[in-house]
Amino acid sequence: MSELRSLGEAAMWSCGLFNGTAQGEEQLCQDLRLGLWVLSLLYLVAGVPVGLGYNALLVLVNLSSKSSMTMPDVYFVNMAVAGLVLSALAPVHLLGPPHTRWALWSLSSEAHVTLLILFNVASLVTMYSTALLSLDFYIERALPRTYMASVYNTRHVCGFVWGGALLTSFSSLLFYICSHVSSRVAECAKMQNTEAADAILVLIGYVVPGLAVLYALALISRIRKEDTPLDQDTGRLDPWVHKLLVATVCTQFGLWTPHYLSLLGHTVLVSQGKPVDGHYLGILHFAKDLSKFLAFSSSSVTPLLYRHINRNFPSKLRRLIKKMHCGLRRCSLDPSGVQPVMAQA
Repeated sequence: MSELRSLGEAAMWSCGLFNGTAQGEEQLCQDLRLGLWVLSLLYLVAGVPVGLGYNALLVLVNLSSKSSMTMPDVYFVNMAVAGLVLSALAPVHLLGPPHTRWALWSLSSEAHVTLLILFNVASLVTMYSTALLSLDFYIERALPRTYMASVYNTRHVCGFVWGGALLTSFSSLLFYICSHVSSRVAECAKMQNTEAADAILVLIGYVVPGLAVLYALALISRIRKEDTPLDQDTGRLDPWVHKLLVATVCTQFGLWTPHYLSLLGHTVLVSQGKPVDGHYLGILHFAKDLSKFLAFSSSSVTPLLYRHINRNFPSKLRRLIKKMHCGLRRCSLDPSGVQPVMAQA
């Protein structure tokens, strides 16, 4: 146990900030540090392969059956692509974050900025895909067969989501570059403020989609209380889609909220212009590491929810396996595996 603890101390942020405090607090710091290190290793061993495998499977299964894709499928493919990015970034962030003292390797400033921007883009795509899924689900419930939430329109919306995420991250990119790369450039003298970039991400990446989700869920709860003839429309989304929507919203915002709260807390503390006590600074560092771990874990949980709640996924998977087994030969599809398709605009 002592060897494990010493290894954990070498692999986590330092508890030196607690020097001078009570011995019990320093011991608690070491225990928390060790626990987070163990959780990170478990996630890297089990969570990352699950995230990569299930996200890739989600994308392949849906792209191989484009004719049977529905509006929710398009958004989940979008989130799966973002999940692949997060799963690929997880080992670098969790084992070698440059803002801590437990890195197993060091990164150059340019690499740090690149990884941080990719992380921010993936987080924006995930949050906005969840918000737009909620809004389109309400539209489909309230106005079925209007094609406003059709697969065709959703694909274009997802393209705008990725473009918007890149544009939103551009302003943050300028702040991070000036803070980490171009500190000697005179033009960057007034832009060396990563807290401004964090404030932008909190506002655009969390507050805006959060308000959109709350608005959509309120509308959905109202319309579900009304029993109308439209509820018998065969063209409406399957009932299990609502269960998948609620589970996805709770998972994404539950796992991403600590990350954005840690950014907000760090921004508020720095904006006060007062020196931060070592005790609170240590808590903040631990909170940031834990919140980032939770954010990365969302890339593994979401595809598992989709796999177990989506009733159409098993039949699509069987058809994909059959296509792969047949190879280049023509295979007759199982009629039972063909799912009803929403009309496309």
